[in-house]
Amino acid sequence: MSKKTNYSYIGIAFIILVFGIIFIPRIVDRISNDDITRQESRSNLKEEVSKKSDLVFIPNGDTFRKVPEFSFVNQNGKIITNKDYEGKVYVIEFFFTTCPTICPRMNRNLIQIQNEFEGFEDFGVASFTINPDYDTSEILKDYAEKYGVTNPNWHLMTGDKDAIYKLSNEGFYIYAAANPDIEGGFEHSGNFALIDKNGFIRSRVENGNPIIYYNGITSESEKTDEDGKAEEISALKEDIKKLLNE
Repeated sequence: MSKKTNYSYIGIAFIILVFGIIFIPRIVDRISNDDITRQESRSNLKEEVSKKSDLVFIPNGDTFRKVPEFSFVNQNGKIITNKDYEGKVYVIEFFFTTCPTICPRMNRNLIQIQNEFEGFEDFGVASFTINPDYDTSEILKDYAEKYGVTNPNWHLMTGDKDAIYKLSNEGFYIYAAANPDIEGGFEHSGNFALIDKNGFIRSRVENGNPIIYYNGITSESEKTDEDGKAEEISALKEDIKKLLNE
């Protein structure tokens, strides 16, 4: 064997040695830190899948039902629009501060929900008064303090009566109307609507159909309402968590 051949083998061996010294530790380090591209892809896919919830969108013709545009004044005298809720999961209610029947129950439940999600900057509540002639920003502020509203994304809003009623009855199909013949002078639904970060109305499915709204009157501690129907506050909490993770 010639000296030239020996030199070639020595050169190849040297290259292999250098490769091992430089690159093998890097490969081992990447493996130990799960940094291989395939593993990254699988991990990202798994994370993406985990963000999908089973909450459905509500059909509206060829599209899905979404929060209509609105602009009202909150308890602090600030103009609030639907854009202030973009990127947030939130609950919608229609109420009035002098309501002698269901509103106190609804808002106690919302306070409980607020406290459950304390510290979540992407969670909020939108409360629209159906008696804006009386419920000024000052009245709403006192009401918020009385009930313990602390979430900065919980806006109690007042404004043009016709706009509020249109938003309620046509925008959300949550019934509200003035009625001087009943206690309190107004009648309205006790339902809550759940909105995702993109402004779409979302809900869980029961018996093959979306429930669309959540009963906001019956509390978790009450278990069932007067008709024996199970409370839905616990379900609402579960579904808020799902949307926050989307």
